[in-house]
Amino acid sequence: MHAAYWKYAAWRRLAGARRGSFPLAGSNFLTRPDPGLDQSGTARAGQAALQRAWHTDVELLEQTHRTLRAAAAALRAHELDRPSAQSGVTKRALLTGVAAHDLYHAGQIQLLKRLGGR
Repeated sequence: MHAAYWKYAAWRRLAGARRGSFPLAGSNFLTRPDPGLDQSGTARAGQAALQRAWHTDVELLEQTHRTLRAAAAALRAHELDRPSAQSGVTKRALLTGVAAHDLYHAGQIQLLKRLGGR
């Protein structure tokens, strides 16, 4: 959800959209309820519920990525290096920053997989 939120934030800046349209409450590091546990921490629905929740979150990530890609593809070349009036950051820097962010976390995932013996 962290990656999905930052793709949303980048899209919002590219599109000039206002804050508050991300489908989940919160920002950046969103707390996700554990569908396998009830409020007391007791097992509830089990593995099937966890799988459904995971797939729902992955779909949100993929949709947010598609939305960002569409906004990037709609940009004209001369727009890429024009600084934003609000932040001074160019659209090119914003987009390369999102790509670097994804690569950073992909590297973390690979490291964790290796440390876990995969």
